[in-house]
Amino acid sequence: MTDTENHPGEEPDAGTSTPQQSDLDSKINLLFGGSVVRKDLVKAVKGNAIVPSYVLEYLLGQYAASDDEATIQAGIEAVRKILADHYVHRNESELVKSTIREKGRHRIIDKVTVTLNDKQDVYQASFANLGLSGVIVEPATVKANPKLLVGGVWCICDIEYFHSDDARVVPWILGSLKPIQMSSFDYEGYLASRGGFNTEEWIDLLIQSIGFDPEMFGRRAKLLQLVRLIPFVERNYNLVELGPKGTGKSHIYSEFSPHGMLISGGEVTVPKLFVNNANGRIGLVGYWDVVAFDEFAGKKKRTDKALVDIMKNYMANKSFSRGVETLGAEASMVFVGNTSHNVPYMLKHSDLFDELPEAYHDSAYLDRLHFYIPGWEVDTIRSEMFSAGYGFVVDYIAEVLRSMRNTDYSDRYQQHFTLGSDISTRDRDGIHKTFSGLMKLIYPSGEATQAEIEELLRFAIEGRKRVKDQILRIDTTMAAVNFGYTDKTGAWHNVTTLEEDEYPDYYQAQRPEIVGGDESPDAPESVDEEDAMVPAQMPAEVVPQLFEGHREFQENQRGVSYETLLMPYLRGATDITIVDPYIRLPHQGRNLVDLLSLLAAAKDPADEIAVTLVTKEDRGEYAQQHLLMLKEVQDSAATAGIQFTVIWDETIHDRSIRTDHGWKLLLGRGLDIFQKGSGSQYDLGSRRQEFRQVFAFGVTYIRETETEAN
Repeated sequence: MTDTENHPGEEPDAGTSTPQQSDLDSKINLLFGGSVVRKDLVKAVKGNAIVPSYVLEYLLGQYAASDDEATIQAGIEAVRKILADHYVHRNESELVKSTIREKGRHRIIDKVTVTLNDKQDVYQASFANLGLSGVIVEPATVKANPKLLVGGVWCICDIEYFHSDDARVVPWILGSLKPIQMSSFDYEGYLASRGGFNTEEWIDLLIQSIGFDPEMFGRRAKLLQLVRLIPFVERNYNLVELGPKGTGKSHIYSEFSPHGMLISGGEVTVPKLFVNNANGRIGLVGYWDVVAFDEFAGKKKRTDKALVDIMKNYMANKSFSRGVETLGAEASMVFVGNTSHNVPYMLKHSDLFDELPEAYHDSAYLDRLHFYIPGWEVDTIRSEMFSAGYGFVVDYIAEVLRSMRNTDYSDRYQQHFTLGSDISTRDRDGIHKTFSGLMKLIYPSGEATQAEIEELLRFAIEGRKRVKDQILRIDTTMAAVNFGYTDKTGAWHNVTTLEEDEYPDYYQAQRPEIVGGDESPDAPESVDEEDAMVPAQMPAEVVPQLFEGHREFQENQRGVSYETLLMPYLRGATDITIVDPYIRLPHQGRNLVDLLSLLAAAKDPADEIAVTLVTKEDRGEYAQQHLLMLKEVQDSAATAGIQFTVIWDETIHDRSIRTDHGWKLLLGRGLDIFQKGSGSQYDLGSRRQEFRQVFAFGVTYIRETETEAN
């Protein structure tokens, strides 16, 4: 997640105490007016109603889908009144029943589930909060809303009361039922309006629609959030996400769409999920677009072997058996669970699927997964991460995504790139489905530039590679694969996972050797420079010679610090010049002090060194604080034997460090390479840099000649 305090290459925003509508929000309202809502309004109206966000947003979309403050406030009050008058709280169910009896008819908002009473040959509804059951439902209503039969649907209902002397007659009558979801939308209008946004703006709109502030996320973090939406836009997509608690793994599947069903992993049975052979009724996969299993992890969890076998067949073939009959379904399967160990521990002692129940820790099951979201990269949800900007009304975007399940963009990369020849059919399926899903989410027209297509292709390959590499640890009979692709020039592009780059020793330790070495049959004989470079966490003293050249670091990567990244090149220097136009804000000042403290610790206490900072002067609202911060840095550095001086230069843009003993380091982001953490003083990342995630950045190491250095 990105640090909101500054964007490299831009003037920091002084900000105001009163939130103002951003340029993006203005464009969103201009192009999607009536289909978007301010995302912070859900909290404003929810109160103590235990109801999914999409229900609240449905109501807000009816009354507050505007950027006019007066309309919004009126809409909020209208929704609050509707909830107060019609939402059924369980502890007030008897009061609502009394209201229905006294008035004869009353409208309620509740979750409705329908069952078939085959003895009486009638459909009967149950109301979750109201506590009623046995209410007669017309067959036409069930036919129009089949999800009532599996899992239930949130609805706006008119309930009538008519008492009869016949004790067998239920006095409650369902007058009308309206599911809380859109019935239609203009898809062509959606595509036309998408054309008014550039890629970054569109991704930010989708992130705001989920409910998050895009300014708190980097590009990779945004893509990880969007992968969570692929099951809604791709048929039969199999996704797993394992990671620490509190990262919002299940939120999307319980709150985002009326077409998704979230169930506890322990509540899964064959009849509930697939088919009940006793009555022939199809289970959840026959009615829902997405079936997500919460709390799926747990080594000691008891599992039904029959369920595992049927699930394997369904995930591979999109079908399951009912006796002698084979049935098909389109539901995507999502598995989310918590991990109890960090990544290097799992890589050293087992694999990244270590937390799964034993029956699912099986290569045949795992090979059917299309993508593994690395949940350890997703930051713990904090209050400042939620958006106050505009996003799509949830039921609107849910219908858009559902309509795109009929579209296939899996071949759109093939005009530019070719997957490696030893990538198996099942690997290709996973890559294709992920790539197609991301294309539909970000480029719904199917048109994108070569660079944009390459970004999504690499991301799709990485997610499938994460699955396959762990399978190789479990089943050594499976053939290892070189994941990558060639472009039209024939150049080979290798793809690695982030944890492979962070922990190469642990990642490769149990991996079978690929016959013929590390290169793909499609790869050129020369070794890629990035593959040959020294890992970030390798101590300088074990390196026979300091690396010269360029190094890239991925967003969310850990194990990076100034100690390993910069200090091997700065030790021994007596005069160092740091060029960075943005050393203004508190976190940037802390970065500078971190580097100065390392320099002070590395030198002889009796020696002095000179450090010059070339930067831009803050002439805005915080100019005085800027000068005060640098003066405090100067005074503090002096006590440790560092003569720190500042030179103002308004023309600089590039970042670099230069030493008097012959090294020049070109820094893509300057010293500002670390993402903003939780802010807690008890966070390990606030004490040691290697525990923090970084932005994507690059460093070039250049050994200068004596003439250049002077």
